[in-house]
Amino acid sequence: MSDKKGREKSSLMLRIFKWVEVAGNKLPHPFTMFLWLILIVVALSAILGSMGVSVQHPIKEETVAIKSLLTKDGIQYILLNLVKNFSGFAPLGLVLSMMLGIGLAEQSGLMDAFMKRFILGAPEKMLVFAVFLIGICGNIASDAAAVIVPGLAGAIFYGAKKNPIVGIIAGYAAANAGFSANLVVAGTDVLLASITSETAKIINPVVEVSPVVNYYFMIVSTLVLAVTGTWITSKVVVKIAGNYEPEGKALEAAEDYSLSKEQSRGLKHAGLVTLLYWGLVVLALVPVTSPLRGEGGSIISSPFIKGIVPFLLFWFIAVGVAYGRQVGVITKSADIPKLMSMAIEGMSSYIVLVFVIAQFIAFFNWTNMGLVLSVKLADGLKAAHFTGYAMVVAVIVITMFVNLFIGSGSAKWALLAPVFVPMFMMLGYSPAFAQVAYRIGDSTTNAITPLSPYFAIALGFMQKYKKDIGVGNFFSLALPYVIGFGLVWIVLLAIWFYARLPLGPGAGIYM
Repeated sequence: MSDKKGREKSSLMLRIFKWVEVAGNKLPHPFTMFLWLILIVVALSAILGSMGVSVQHPIKEETVAIKSLLTKDGIQYILLNLVKNFSGFAPLGLVLSMMLGIGLAEQSGLMDAFMKRFILGAPEKMLVFAVFLIGICGNIASDAAAVIVPGLAGAIFYGAKKNPIVGIIAGYAAANAGFSANLVVAGTDVLLASITSETAKIINPVVEVSPVVNYYFMIVSTLVLAVTGTWITSKVVVKIAGNYEPEGKALEAAEDYSLSKEQSRGLKHAGLVTLLYWGLVVLALVPVTSPLRGEGGSIISSPFIKGIVPFLLFWFIAVGVAYGRQVGVITKSADIPKLMSMAIEGMSSYIVLVFVIAQFIAFFNWTNMGLVLSVKLADGLKAAHFTGYAMVVAVIVITMFVNLFIGSGSAKWALLAPVFVPMFMMLGYSPAFAQVAYRIGDSTTNAITPLSPYFAIALGFMQKYKKDIGVGNFFSLALPYVIGFGLVWIVLLAIWFYARLPLGPGAGIYM
């Protein structure tokens, strides 16, 4: 694109995103934000409790009133349960357990090598689709895909004499706007499901939400978004980006992404271990009397589905070790816990954040504020006849907006789940449905928030190929993906909603 046209297209966009950046930077750190929220809950519980605010419990035939945390019982609850709220917070143990396996696979280099091999090995006609597929699925390696895929795609596009700017923005959009989708169960599923389960207990104390409750929907989403991203790239983004003329020597970076013989051999061994591992799991599931099956030989409602995290944990450990031994990262047994420790070190900020998140959710639940608020909201929506799919779209749009300012997915869901999940349940919808609506909003606008730590990295990749490209240009290229992914995802969820399709094993739209 010409400099003049680029400036005209990006000026308004630049002002909008500059406002988002300034407003977002004024928000406190998530830890501080939840400390303030805890203080607000304490104060509101005292005020509303003294006013006698109450509702009728939706399941039990009893009146539930808001309890004050500033009474004798409330102060004793805080003192006696502060540590228990933290240590007993379900997401903490589940996420750390998953990170032992995923972290080992990542620290061994398996995740990086797999992403590179998949994209480098794709036929030229399937190149863009391959970028989107691996970028979307890249969340299995946490945030690594947001760094690796854009740079890799740019280098490959440049080598194929295509516009590298298009490759970078395609990779960035895939890894960010499609972050929540995947073909396999990942850490995101475990984290969100555990928070959903905790907040669903506000309405029904016996509800358990499995990490696979959105699995069917996310498999289809991954493929649909990959096709959508490919179409948007060829029909829209290529035209916006215009022709590319190399500046100076540009880059010789494509060579940096080639795999060594050891890495290639490591990937083959990891693949063989995967086939053997899951083959044995399938064989163990075959007998109707298998301990992995549920009552009557059920697989949907079974220890296998409910206990999917240990199976994933051991799989990641197995493939991580298989790859690590071939590339020389793992030479002795002591290297395995060492790599796991390195992965857990990266979770230290999450552990600190969980301490205040756990207190916020526990206090919110104990005071009955979550239940009262959910009942009041649900009654208001019913009175306004705003309980159908339009309400779900509204929740998605709200999440999209919040996502522009709060980057942490765990902090966002911990903030919204205590309201959204019980409200959905009061309206007859399942916790799994509330979670999937959140996931759409949480992913889509990731690609256009200037607060993302990976935005600057992707822009840096672009400036290696085109020095004068700016923030406005970047977001004008990313916006078509956000709009396209958002619309397609909302339509896809509408199909699920009206056809009443299962979101995952044993998880439907309705309660």
